[in-house]
Amino acid sequence: MCGIIGCVGRGDDTLDTLLDGLDTLEYRGYDSAGVALANGSVQTAKKAGELDALREHLADRSPSGTVGIGHTRWSTHGPPTDANAHPHCDCTGEVAVVHNGIIENYQTLRDELATDHEFVSDTDTEVIPHLIEDALADHSPEAAVRATLDRLEGSFAIAVVIAGTDAIFAARQDSPLVLGIDDDATYLASDVPAFRVHTDRVVYLDDGQFVRLDADGYTVTDFDGTPRSPSVETVDWDPEATGKAGYDHFMLKEIHEQPRALRQCLQGRVDELAGDVTLDIDPDIDRVQFVACGTSYHAALYGAALFRAAGVPAQAFLAHEYAIQTPPVEDDLVVAVSQSGETADTLAAIREADRRGADTLALTNVVGSTMARECTDALFIRSGPEIGVAASKTFSAQLTAVNLLALATVGAGDEDVRDLIGALRDLPADIQTILDASGAREVAREYVDSESFFFIGRGYHHPVALEGALKLKEISYTHAEGFAAGELKHGTLALVTPDTPVFAVVTGDGEAARKTIGNVKEVEARGAPVIAVTDGESDVERYADAVLEIPSTHARTAAVLANVQLQLVAYHVANELGRSIDKPRNLAKSVTVE
Repeated sequence: MCGIIGCVGRGDDTLDTLLDGLDTLEYRGYDSAGVALANGSVQTAKKAGELDALREHLADRSPSGTVGIGHTRWSTHGPPTDANAHPHCDCTGEVAVVHNGIIENYQTLRDELATDHEFVSDTDTEVIPHLIEDALADHSPEAAVRATLDRLEGSFAIAVVIAGTDAIFAARQDSPLVLGIDDDATYLASDVPAFRVHTDRVVYLDDGQFVRLDADGYTVTDFDGTPRSPSVETVDWDPEATGKAGYDHFMLKEIHEQPRALRQCLQGRVDELAGDVTLDIDPDIDRVQFVACGTSYHAALYGAALFRAAGVPAQAFLAHEYAIQTPPVEDDLVVAVSQSGETADTLAAIREADRRGADTLALTNVVGSTMARECTDALFIRSGPEIGVAASKTFSAQLTAVNLLALATVGAGDEDVRDLIGALRDLPADIQTILDASGAREVAREYVDSESFFFIGRGYHHPVALEGALKLKEISYTHAEGFAAGELKHGTLALVTPDTPVFAVVTGDGEAARKTIGNVKEVEARGAPVIAVTDGESDVERYADAVLEIPSTHARTAAVLANVQLQLVAYHVANELGRSIDKPRNLAKSVTVE
């Protein structure tokens, strides 16, 4: 969601370092940006809009300082205006704060402070610098920040600079914060890409930790001052991995990276000769509860279906509902699915499951994420950094990883394990075949002006239909809905017209395919164009106006391949409409507020 960057030790390059870091964090989604630099005094600059607006603003006034913080804001409290942009200052202009998260008791604090302080924004964040201002009357700068933390309720990652103090004070509670450690500089950010060009050594802060960054390096303590010595880890991906590499958009690049991403996901985990899958985890599984949101929820639905096919009771829950109405856990394994490992709703769900005594497993892409560290075990999907807000390669890797999880723990039920392992091995090559020959661009051009789009599928293809619709909505701003194919006739058929194309995922020639073809005939009879995503094993093509082909494969892996075609459709529709594909409006990459 919002992005934070801070640095100490860059000298005259501090401002440029902050701006470059904010530029790298644009993928998180934002609607305003700002910086604050300290060098005796505190100087700030901030503007609503994209980072270019801030750069233009800075052309007339360049703050100077050797210590600085920056922020890209995604609006929660108050609209995107200059006044609501971060950093926020106290009445004297000597304290500047950037903040991710939500201060839940901000209104109480604001009412308390209003008598003696002037507020100029609508944000919850602005109470923080005013609290620090009051605390400075009786405390040192560091102690004033600590005293302020004791007053705050909610989720936050906070970075503070104070006039006359060449240091950054920062704290984390339920919102990610990571340090970058270089030989002559120290960095602070909400995500590693903000400083990856400078260093590959990182320290992931835990909830309840406080850090001071200054010319001597950094010190980490708990909020109460208890010293901590967190480990320094090495990030194993190159900064060039976050570039576009010649593609027009990050999303298109990441769609084309899927063969490599899945090879990384499978590497060292699959022994085809032995017909075996080996993971670094070995949970006891009697029943499974998946918790997730958005795209990850669709992967959770797919995962639950895999476990049920193996005879293991399994359900998928929306994490934000699970957290407030938790079902009985008993001996269930609770699997949290999250690309970032920082999704606030999903963290709340696993914390509730943990409180009730359940074992938890994080299925995530980020090794140092909160979820990976808090869960009993973690299974990493190994996709590498994903910059586009709309998930693409990480979803395919989630589907692949949950297949590995099921095979390694409960098997494949009545299905042949060797056949499935062979199909998983072939996924990267099969996806490359689709990328090389897809007709998605032509389909997009043909139907781009349609009123609405529907996506249908059965069994393993139901989550893919949901995800296909979500991708189209996210990046094209076009109405789209996904359904289990049999649900069409239970109400939605009333919306089907010649101006509502229906994407039907039909693979194999079994009962699910035959019944889905029946649904295709229903929409065809009402004049709706049909686009079949198929392996050609059924006769669905005869009822379709267009066909998007996938290689013939196992029923489980066919869902992964069909999804790639639908990702390409969404991308090309959005591109035809001139949308902001990598940074769709109102959305953020990592949703760190509930």
